[in-house]
This record gives sequence, structure tokens and C-alpha cells, in this order.
Amino acid sequence: MPNKVIFSLVFVSFFVSSALWAADNHEQRFRQARSPQITAVQIQQFFSDPSIDVREAFARNRKLKPSDLLRLASDPSETVRIAVATNLSAESKTFLLLARDSNSVVRSVVARFEYVPPEALVILAKDVSADIRLEVARNLNTLEDTLKVLLGDPDPDVQAIAAQALQRLKDEQ
Repeated sequence: MPNKVIFSLVFVSFFVSSALWAADNHEQRFRQARSPQITAVQIQQFFSDPSIDVREAFARNRKLKPSDLLRLASDPSETVRIAVATNLSAESKTFLLLARDSNSVVRSVVARFEYVPPEALVILAKDVSADIRLEVARNLNTLEDTLKVLLGDPDPDVQAIAAQALQRLKDEQ
């Protein structure tokens, strides 16, 4: 009987220390993923990190190259793709990819992002979701030609916001 107790204590101790090590390791990876001093080796490791939290922190790192962000724009997690969409280091082709994302939440974030390139808004102006087209009409980066297209939108709310945005552009001239 004492052997079973000792074995149980050893097993529980091992399990607890393993869990603590994993938590520490996760926290360390999370901090490294956000670090401006991220190394090339770490970058390659973070692409396939099993933790969505770590990959999201990695995608928010403004020291990443645009090519890294383009690669992350295809991550299986919508949370990671949203982080890419709000990273100021992302280039136009990343936004063009995200504007065609299968997830409407990702497309909505792109449509609302302050620094989204107008070319991505052109794509999103034709989105199946009226809510996303409405966000395009509200975005201050939406060009006049795109707003004119939205005037003919089947959704009256999109039409109204597009008309207001066109009036704002006219008033600013």
C-alpha cells in the first residue's frame, strides 16, 4: 500500500511540474513572439506554434516582414488572420488576400481597418454581406468610384451611408 501512495505522489508531482513547465514555456513563447528582437529561427518556429495565442501575438509583431504577414494571412485561425489585418506592416497583397477570406469576421475587420488600401475596399464593396459593404461605405479610405458603386447597392442602408460619404468628400473639396 505505501508503494502505491508513493507512486501516486510521484505521478501527481510529475504531472503538476509538467503543467507548470508548459505554462512557463507558453508564457515565454508568447513574450518572444511579441518581441521586437525576434530572431529568424524563432520566426520560423512561430509559424507552426500549436498555441493560437502565441501565433496571434506573433502576427501582431510589427517587426515582421511583409512576406511573413502574407504567410500568416493563411493561418487556420481567424484570430491570427485578424491580427495580421491590423498589423501596420502588412502590405496591399496581404489585404487583398484577407479581403477574400472565407470568414466574414476577418473580412469585416479588413473593411473597418483605418489603413486598409483602397484596392481591398473595392473587393469588399462586392461582398455578399451587406454588413461588410456598409463598413466599406463608412471607411474613410474608400474612394469616390467605390462609393458610387455602393450607391447602387441592393441594401438601402449601404446606399444611404455611401451617399453621406460622397457628400462628405464633396464638402472637403
